[in-house]
Amino acid sequence: MSDEAVRTLRDPTTSRATSFVEDALDAGRYVTLVGACTVASTTRASREHPRARRHATCKPDGTALVHGPGGHRPLHPQPDGERIDVTLDDDADALVLAAGPVAGDDQLVVTFDAIDLATAFHVDEHATGAPSGTEADLKDRILEQPELVEPGLRPLATERDTPAGPVDVYAEAADGQPVVLELKRERAGPAAVSQLARYVDALATDLHGDATPRGVLVAPGLTPRARRLLDDHDLDFAAVDPPGE
Repeated sequence: MSDEAVRTLRDPTTSRATSFVEDALDAGRYVTLVGACTVASTTRASREHPRARRHATCKPDGTALVHGPGGHRPLHPQPDGERIDVTLDDDADALVLAAGPVAGDDQLVVTFDAIDLATAFHVDEHATGAPSGTEADLKDRILEQPELVEPGLRPLATERDTPAGPVDVYAEAADGQPVVLELKRERAGPAAVSQLARYVDALATDLHGDATPRGVLVAPGLTPRARRLLDDHDLDFAAVDPPGE
């Protein structure tokens, strides 16, 4: 994703549009799509909307909205959560947006089989809307309240050296398993996952005995690609905000 202010695709293939949206969301950009889609919700008030040309918005914080030709309300509210998964359905030749919580079945699913326009751009936050705490503040918070990451977690050291560099927090889980914590004060992307994976692999070669370290990425949120990489590397995530000023 380049640094140009606004990127635009006109009449892209669904494959090209899927890559475009993935890259844009990973770069923290605001994305809009216009095209023919179906909309389905799997909440308790399950509802489906047939194929029609609509406008969809994907925000960097994981919010997804779909609008028709009128009214200020979205077509269907997104379930609570901060996740937007973007995938290509090869069989249907369609771009699929799935928004909702990390766990659970509640989802808003938007399936585009034709896309007229895709745009991506940065939207400035008001100064008070940005995270005010530093990674050092986040570390202090975790050391004081390790249960925010997981019950029974016991921090043992900070900046512990490994062959891949110092880890933010080295801890022990309730079952005694070594745990590596990688901390990010803002929404974490693929680079943070790769960094954590390197630390876990390095520590695994550094530990004696049969101890197998586990990695946890601690941040306010994740990009869609980062979430998939966590699954690929068998790493965990804990949503924790840095303390405000």
